[in-house]
Amino acid sequence: MNYEEAIKELEEITEKLESEKLPLKTVQELFERASVLSKFAQEELSKTTGKLYQIKKELDQITEEEL
Repeated sequence: MNYEEAIKELEEITEKLESEKLPLKTVQELFERASVLSKFAQEELSKTTGKLYQIKKELDQITEEEL
């Protein structure tokens, strides 16, 4: 699974919860799945942010060396 797939599934879960009358057990299962997906998406964002920060840092160092 990737970030985009997780977000898409989260959106689908949200739509189901907002538009359908669901049994309590189903609601619980959807919330549990949404929690897992949300955690995964947050971790992916965190990893990407870290990578981007590192790239920026390296580019800044290259720029400073050229000056």
